[in-house]
Amino acid sequence: MARILLLHSMYGLRPAVHAAAERLTSAGHEVHVPDLYDGLVVDDPEAGAEIREEIGRDELLKRAVAAAAPLSDGGLVYAGFSLGGALAQNLALADDKARGLLLFHGTSDLADDASTDIPVQLHVADPDTYEPVDWLNAWYLRMRKAGADAEVYRYRGAGHLFTDPDLPDYDAEAAEQAWATALAFLADL
Repeated sequence: MARILLLHSMYGLRPAVHAAAERLTSAGHEVHVPDLYDGLVVDDPEAGAEIREEIGRDELLKRAVAAAAPLSDGGLVYAGFSLGGALAQNLALADDKARGLLLFHGTSDLADDASTDIPVQLHVADPDTYEPVDWLNAWYLRMRKAGADAEVYRYRGAGHLFTDPDLPDYDAEAAEQAWATALAFLADL
């Protein structure tokens, strides 16, 4: 069983995030899902970007750190969707007790001196305008250089947030493949 901190995308704490938490809980994991947007939920990318910009990256990271702090002593698996994945990556690489990093649809830049030995799994659309191929290739190489055991799974033809059944990006086949692979990853931690 893993203790997981699951962070939402720029759309807010949508039903798909709660469904993901239920899926993880049903697999025997303890899941914590903080609301970094204080109740704001949207289904439009422009509105999501507006909220993200209004709150600001530093404040979102501060809120994510505050959510992780009371849980991190036991060793967390950090997970997230798109924006939440980027935040999860930052938290995981700063936490020497992190047990793993599970990313759906998003990554973040890595510091040149980043160092970690955690297992990392990324699930991303192919192509994805938010995560271009050149970026992903560089991200993978930098993650490996940092010492992570990184795996990247690309889903040809899927939309950016392909795991959210209430958004136009949804791809049922890709979502089920991603979840099966992610659950196996978590079971091995």
